[in-house]
Amino acid sequence: MRVIGLMSGTSYDAIDAAAADLALDGDRLTLTPLGLISRGYDERLRAGLAAALPPATTTLADVCRLDTAIGRAFAAAAVEADRELCDGRAELVASHGQTVYHWVADGQVHGTLQIGQPAWIAEATGLPVVADFRPRDIAAGGQGAPLVSLVDRMWLRGRPGAPAALNLGGIANITAADGTAFDTGPANALIDAAVSEATGGRLAYDLDGELAARGAVHPGLLDRLLAEPYYALAAPKTTGKELFHLPYLRTALKGYEALSTEDVVATLTRLAARTAADAVRSVRASEVIVSGGGTRNPVLMAFLRAELGGGIPVRTSDELGMPAAAKEAYAFAVLGFLTLHGLPGTVPTSTGARHASVLGSITPGRRGTPWPETLPEKEAPTRLVVNGHGSRAR
Repeated sequence: MRVIGLMSGTSYDAIDAAAADLALDGDRLTLTPLGLISRGYDERLRAGLAAALPPATTTLADVCRLDTAIGRAFAAAAVEADRELCDGRAELVASHGQTVYHWVADGQVHGTLQIGQPAWIAEATGLPVVADFRPRDIAAGGQGAPLVSLVDRMWLRGRPGAPAALNLGGIANITAADGTAFDTGPANALIDAAVSEATGGRLAYDLDGELAARGAVHPGLLDRLLAEPYYALAAPKTTGKELFHLPYLRTALKGYEALSTEDVVATLTRLAARTAADAVRSVRASEVIVSGGGTRNPVLMAFLRAELGGGIPVRTSDELGMPAAAKEAYAFAVLGFLTLHGLPGTVPTSTGARHASVLGSITPGRRGTPWPETLPEKEAPTRLVVNGHGSRAR
């Protein structure tokens, strides 16, 4: 089955559309990457989204407008991916949507909201769309994240030792071979906030780690940031920009106003590396395989390797055939495929749920939807094999 996975993460800078051929054979799911397109939100939409996110207040009218505008943007990305990567032969779209709120209180997730109305995607492509993945796991007592943990476990199965997968997005998350999975804390979220604030919005992130490379880590500020109680919580746990946002950073910087932008960014980059490395050590990983936008920041990657001290090899997912920039979009393509086949998409030990669940809601395409009961009996896969190491990126 040819599937398009759509993803926009906590950095909300772009929509990634990754296409793959997926085939089940017993307990083995083979993924053949067909490529990735990445399209940034237009500035007006991005600004509107930023203005509506916590801790800002918003209105239901604004939420409705954003739900429609983001749905249309996702639809445009899906149409382009079908045309450019699938030769117009895609059969399913899996859309993560844009997370705007993750309701966490007293260590428990009570709700979550991803917007980007899937009806726009179904109408534009004519294809069935699986969306709204997270709420079902939360209803079963889980954290609703990290949902990529099932895909990570399948993908890492068979590697020697105790490998762990680490994603460095706006928020970082880790999956260990034993199923332990959790958000480690901010990867790019606070870095992006600092850069945007310091440049008046002219820059949205630290391109190639250039600011961090010119700065020096401030031990006092780093210690203050590391005192955040989230880091000491036991897994499973999740977090997001509901906690790690610009006002949070402004509070942390009180008394450090004299620090240069470069020093602040260097310190935040070290924070991301330290908290990720602490997580890697906590799961007793023998190697860590890294994906996400943070892999493009050489300073962050160098800090991560330094924090791990050479005893734990650090590889990017590209080395194992899974494009680092597209890994989460591919993961949701897999989850959408599993949903359409009536197969669970969660690991209870990863999310803390009472049981595994079939995830998401299905919006029928122009010709309806091949509902799971009409499909042949399928065995739930336990292994993910990435076929080939090539992928078109546009």
